[in-house]
Amino acid sequence: MTTTSPSDERSGPAMSDEAYGALRASAALWAGASVLITNQLGQVLVQSVDYRDTRLLPGGAVDKGESPAHAASRELREELGVTAVVDRGLAVDWISADTVGAPASMRFPGELLHVFDGGTWDADRIAGIRLPESEITGVEFVEPARLPGLLSPVDARRALAALRARINGSGAVLLENGRPLAPTVLDRLAVLGTARAEQRYPWHPSTTPARLHAAEVRGWLFAPDGRVLALLDPDTGAARLPGAASTAHDGGDPVATLRRGAGEEAAARIGTPLLLGHLTAPAGQPGLLRYAATLDGVGPAPTERTHTRVLATPEQVAELFDWGPPATGQLAAVHQARRRLGLPEAARRPVTELTDAATW
Repeated sequence: MTTTSPSDERSGPAMSDEAYGALRASAALWAGASVLITNQLGQVLVQSVDYRDTRLLPGGAVDKGESPAHAASRELREELGVTAVVDRGLAVDWISADTVGAPASMRFPGELLHVFDGGTWDADRIAGIRLPESEITGVEFVEPARLPGLLSPVDARRALAALRARINGSGAVLLENGRPLAPTVLDRLAVLGTARAEQRYPWHPSTTPARLHAAEVRGWLFAPDGRVLALLDPDTGAARLPGAASTAHDGGDPVATLRRGAGEEAAARIGTPLLLGHLTAPAGQPGLLRYAATLDGVGPAPTERTHTRVLATPEQVAELFDWGPPATGQLAAVHQARRRLGLPEAARRPVTELTDAATW
């Protein structure tokens, strides 16, 4: 018995090799590769080029006989002067012939563009960037929410989809004109399309000083698998930890504030909280308390909900905020509390929406 792969199937038994090759060539697409690189603040590297007004991720065309991964590494070397192995895909985008507005003389047939993960670069690696004499006129790291204003629409959609795929850790996603074929909750809510909450305040893993007036109390609330509860705004995708601002009804008790906020914002019931520490805001602004606790359960999502409830690893949650270097200390305190609560360290997996009631 003879078997054939889909790529070997002919449209008819009498088709010659020459005719079959011509048929396939008539349906050929261009191939491209780009690389998503972030700095330690979660900002994305974009390039200014001398041949268009909009910015680009590093990358370019795949040469004849070249693999997309090899092309991505080559482009990093040519455009940034950086030698790097690029071996993790984030997205593959099918770009239709009429999407990019290419001139007719170019005869653009459409493209398959591969987005690779260039990783997170520290200050030393960024300082090692060396631009070529022509084509690349500058590079900068920008907030994800700025991408739609700097890149072309399809390029911005693709970059944000790739960044969400990196956060999810689910492998490369399939896109059509920058739009995911199987949108995740991060895609549906356009997470990172709105500016991340910025709280680059000093972190203090200690008991709260008596002089600190805590205007806000929020918690890292753990499910049994080591993931934590986060809240996403259904209109903007902006993230927050469960909790609330202090009120007179709480009697000055931050634990009462946390329980009330977890119930009101997330219909969540929690165990005995552990104090993690506090963030000191700029002069004249009240401080921010952080606790950790187990999730005993969540009630049904309200019909008119104000937040989308998700479970994610602590690291995934931190990537949804602009906390700066202090995030490292806060995450260390979170994992120390997790161990005290006897919970496992969660492996990265796609962020999961909580739509139904659950009890643990």
